[in-house]
Amino acid sequence: MLIPLIKFLSLKLYQKENIITIEKGEKMEIKILAATAPYKDGGNKREFFNELSGEVAGICYMPSTIDTILNQPLEKKLKRAQTTKESGHHSVFDHEYVTLYLEDVPKMFAMLLNNEKVYTTSEKSARYTKMILEGNELNLFEKWVGIFEKLIIQKYGNQPYFAGNRVQKLAQENARYFTSVFTPTSLAYTVSYRQLNYIYCWLKNIDKNSNEYLEALKPTAKAFCEKIEKEGLVDEKLAEFGEQRDFSLFAKKDRVEYFGDVYSTSYEGSFASLAQAQRHRTLNYEFRNLKEKNYYVPKIIENSPLKEMWLEDMRKVDAITPQGQLVQIYERGTPESFILKVRERLCTCAQLEIANQTKNTLEKYIEKTADGEIKSMLEKYNNGARCTSGYKCKNPCGFKEGIDLSREI
Repeated sequence: MLIPLIKFLSLKLYQKENIITIEKGEKMEIKILAATAPYKDGGNKREFFNELSGEVAGICYMPSTIDTILNQPLEKKLKRAQTTKESGHHSVFDHEYVTLYLEDVPKMFAMLLNNEKVYTTSEKSARYTKMILEGNELNLFEKWVGIFEKLIIQKYGNQPYFAGNRVQKLAQENARYFTSVFTPTSLAYTVSYRQLNYIYCWLKNIDKNSNEYLEALKPTAKAFCEKIEKEGLVDEKLAEFGEQRDFSLFAKKDRVEYFGDVYSTSYEGSFASLAQAQRHRTLNYEFRNLKEKNYYVPKIIENSPLKEMWLEDMRKVDAITPQGQLVQIYERGTPESFILKVRERLCTCAQLEIANQTKNTLEKYIEKTADGEIKSMLEKYNNGARCTSGYKCKNPCGFKEGIDLSREI
């Protein structure tokens, strides 16, 4: 396994000279208390964080204006931060953010982080870039890129939408189902100081609720924790409260299906589709293994002799947990948040598996909800791709099968 590289790109630091008035009217004044600054080695980062947290904690009880808090001695701010920390009121430590760059970390580690609220991530795309592959994983990936390229050209090659390198990219995104869920990836990951310490706690205690996935991630967890420790970003008081929770990615029980003012549903999906679904951060996702292993089959080969070859090849990479392996995915949220997902995934540009999953959930929601208002709200999106529901596309695809959701790739 590659040794992950973890760099700090920026810290959200507070510096008094950066406080400025943006706008001042009769009843409103806006000040910048902190801004993201490039990361520099040295300096007491925890003191920076604790100072800002001590200030915002004082707002709840400030006698007059924010200036009375800002002008207090540093010692008083740090003491207030410590008191707040010990009492468990940790939200004030969400005002400071750290941006990490993680290079060559397992895809599953990125999925682990990307399931925790709240964060921002920018990850290397396995749909559009080549990943670090070797052995049978690489051979099967390249084999199926060639097969998919021929199939796409045969079925859709005369359509303008498939001009340029689109055929190659679509072939690549489908062949990546053979890549391991532990294949190295790289990402920028921004998270609050509080959440960073909770994550540190969960990774430090990875043995407590271990499973086959966490077991494989132990070396990465160790490297991550050592880096956080080395950079002086561990706060014992914040970290110990993390013990009250755990990683949310792994389902601990089955969920009851429900469609009303909130919804809960489950379906079989690949690791690849789960990783994409996680990007909808207003929805909640969990997964668990199926009782018997099975694999996603792309629609374009679903009814052809190639299906058996695909499944046979999938079994060849079973030991590395391919992204095409199916798991039971649990999805929960509000109808409003689900519509946000619909508006992104019912599109020709979305990978077909998650587009179809989203369409299936939409139809099920409309069918099963007893709330007429919610039903009406959802029905306007049930005509095809999002461009059929009033969405103004900046780059219309002109791909008929994509617009009416009958495409096979």
